[in-house]
Amino acid sequence: MLYGRERERAAVDALLDGARGGRSGVLLLRGEPGIGKTAVLEYAVAAAGDGFRVVRATGVEYEAELPFAGLSLLLSSGLDRLHALPGPQRRSLEGAFGLGEPAGGADRLLTGLATLGLLAELASEQPLLCVVDDVQWLDRSSLDALLIAARRLQAEGVALLLAARDTGAGEDAGGAEAGVGVGAGEGGPARPGTAVGPLAGLPELRLTGLAEPDAVRLLDDRSGTARTGPALTGPARRRLLAEAAGNPLALVELPSTEADLASGGLALTSRLRIAFHGQVTGLPPATQTMLLVAAAEENGELDVVLAAAAALGAGADALEPAERAGLVAVGADRRFAFRHPLLRAAVLQRAPLQQRLAAHRALGEALEEGDRRTWHLALAATAPDAGLADALERTAARAEARGAHGGAAAAYERAAGLTPDRDGATRRLVLAAEAATEEGKLELAEALADRAGARTDSVFAHALLDQVRAVAQFWRGAYPAAYRLLLDAAATDIEPAHAARMLFQAFHAAWYVGEEPVATVLDRLAALPLGADEPLAPLARHLSAAVLPALGRAAGPLPDVRATAAAARKAGAESPVDLVQLCGATLVLGRDHETLELAAELTAEARAKGTVGVLPTLQFFLAEAELFHGRHRDAEVTATEGLALARDTGQAQWTSQLASLLACVAALAGADERCAELAAAALVPGSAAPAAGEPWAHWALALLDLGRGRAAAAADRLHTLTTGPYRHHVGATRAVPDLVEAAVRLGEPQRAAEPYERFARWAAAAGTPWAEALRLRCQALLGPDELAESAYRAALDLHEGAHRPFERARTALLYGEWLRRERRRTDARPHLGAALEVFERLGAEPWADRARTELTATGTAAPAPAEADGALTVLTPQELQIARLAARGLSNRDIAAQLFLSPRTVGHHLYKAYPKLGIASRTELAALFRA
Repeated sequence: MLYGRERERAAVDALLDGARGGRSGVLLLRGEPGIGKTAVLEYAVAAAGDGFRVVRATGVEYEAELPFAGLSLLLSSGLDRLHALPGPQRRSLEGAFGLGEPAGGADRLLTGLATLGLLAELASEQPLLCVVDDVQWLDRSSLDALLIAARRLQAEGVALLLAARDTGAGEDAGGAEAGVGVGAGEGGPARPGTAVGPLAGLPELRLTGLAEPDAVRLLDDRSGTARTGPALTGPARRRLLAEAAGNPLALVELPSTEADLASGGLALTSRLRIAFHGQVTGLPPATQTMLLVAAAEENGELDVVLAAAAALGAGADALEPAERAGLVAVGADRRFAFRHPLLRAAVLQRAPLQQRLAAHRALGEALEEGDRRTWHLALAATAPDAGLADALERTAARAEARGAHGGAAAAYERAAGLTPDRDGATRRLVLAAEAATEEGKLELAEALADRAGARTDSVFAHALLDQVRAVAQFWRGAYPAAYRLLLDAAATDIEPAHAARMLFQAFHAAWYVGEEPVATVLDRLAALPLGADEPLAPLARHLSAAVLPALGRAAGPLPDVRATAAAARKAGAESPVDLVQLCGATLVLGRDHETLELAAELTAEARAKGTVGVLPTLQFFLAEAELFHGRHRDAEVTATEGLALARDTGQAQWTSQLASLLACVAALAGADERCAELAAAALVPGSAAPAAGEPWAHWALALLDLGRGRAAAAADRLHTLTTGPYRHHVGATRAVPDLVEAAVRLGEPQRAAEPYERFARWAAAAGTPWAEALRLRCQALLGPDELAESAYRAALDLHEGAHRPFERARTALLYGEWLRRERRRTDARPHLGAALEVFERLGAEPWADRARTELTATGTAAPAPAEADGALTVLTPQELQIARLAARGLSNRDIAAQLFLSPRTVGHHLYKAYPKLGIASRTELAALFRA
């Protein structure tokens, strides 16, 4: 029973009521060991009753990491529903659970989305309560998948209740609290998690000690039990109440005599373990052996434990004393459960090393062939064993294929320790370091790299290890160090294909260092003797041809992006992962239409294949191209989905980039507060690393200033952006016309002189009509005044057919303003009116206000503000995305598969969208979109 805990019960009841009403919810219970988290979970299960389907799992502290062990236990009862998931999601879970061959390059984001899909399926007939205790001890691959699902739950009728210890709570120095405070990344190169840990952002309820009346009741109720003996009285009672500080487990388990309580200054957790030691020590030796085997077996499988214990001389009857003492119980599912995780830890810690090794050996021999057997035998090994090391390497490779890089790193590292020959051990340490990098465990990766590097003189091995160190430096924001490490590694005597991959990574780091490092990397790439059958060869040529002219350097002609993509695919490039670079490269030299087409194609391909980890990158490039084409609403929809995916998987770089791009969209719409909020999120205040979205964020804030008439603030921001170390970035290049406008408005055109000259060279290299139109607009602003009209007219002519309505409208607005200042009001009116119509249609409120003011100044009454984009503006980005697909005739299940949502969530959003649009059916929805 629960003592007190009214607040906790109310929170659980609200979570269950929401699920009964079809709403999903998540609640994380946090607190020190023994504070009552498990008791609240049990209350939830009881309160759910027969009206809920219940699935549950418990994290187990273990010496190895078995990929997806926790998730498979949690969802084992729902495997009959796997067939209902979209193909890529189904295959992802089948591979994770060992029910099928894992696809190469498994995507952890996809596994998380598949977990969401399976939870939704389990809740399709009745609400689902999903209970996970000791989350801090879940294997990392299970935790990642579960948290991705948790952050995307909406309208499935799922109540997800988690419990986790505070990191380090109650631990002595050297204590072994698992890492809830350490994050990991996803998608492409390793991405470190946020400093606050992977559980950050979940609704949280922190449990504290019981109030004194409730603690007294608990202490009184324990009186006379077999475990604790008679109730304490007098000073001993008062001291126990004081030292327990409301911790229920301490009140129940701490020694019950005055002498026992005088235990010195040990932390509470250690005192509880000592108490558990005492309870175990009094049991028969065979029972102690049984408990040790059960504690060493990670899944609690009764048959495995009994077989292993029997091999050590403990029969099934040895279990009875432990059950009678209440130390363990065996559930209906034939699994062991210790009364408390600290009891399990105490059993393991009190056993001598030789007994623990014997327990692991017995468990390994009791298990069938597979990764669990290999791990137990590896944990029991005390000397090199080539066969066991080979088996453990195969375990690591399987873990990598399932996307579980943390488990792979642990297996490779242990395999290295079991490898008799020095070179083989070094090779496995290198593999462990690479896997740790992919997991985002940067300090571990560097430590493994140092260990491996000290053992070998191999040039290739040292190059690979420098690559590991460089990736770690990159994700810390130490871009110059990462750039130099990769450049030096690629210069060693290694195969050109390996050097090319290092140089592609070096390009990424150099992009944040400056123009000269970027050019150096491209020169190195061009000098590599890559064969025609090397997938990176056409990509390297395209990258150089696109970027070098943007830096003012000569390069060969830029090939059509589709031809490059086709050549790379033919040579074996992995699509869309390898081809995503092309989308960014084409933007650098202004081939926005090519990016628009290719990024849309690769995004669709990634959805179909389930290559979800690359989607935030693709969606950033796609949203950029949409924004540059004046498709502001499309850009908002694309970037909003990409931002959610990036946040779900800890892709800090793309979280920053997408948030800053959305800040630009908000600036153009005049959403001041939202722009400032998104820009602040993109800049990651307090982070030691430069934010990847910094150029876009500053451009967004400058656009907001410019639209609101704050020319001085806009000019200051834009001058810093367009002359600083990021001046070669796409956003900084495109911001130069804004700087010219702001500087001219201030009467300080000289501030824009150098950036304009660079922009003019860039526009000439780009060779596109729209880029030349923007250059002419800048020229008209900068003067001389007698040439302004011809420049404006030429710019407007070039805008025709360029499909960039916003930029054309801005040119028309500036031309109209110039005409009005020249007292040519009649000539100004049609240009100002046309600009106003476009700004209103695009929802660019500050620019519409400006055009309306100018039009009024010509003596013509401006029309009242109009609704932008008609009725569809009332929809949120996600509602609009769902409504578009529904209007095309897709079912809720088809839409859910495309957008990685549950069908019920899709239906929920449509249910909210119809009243906003004033319609009642899909037929009317399709008609609305046709109109």
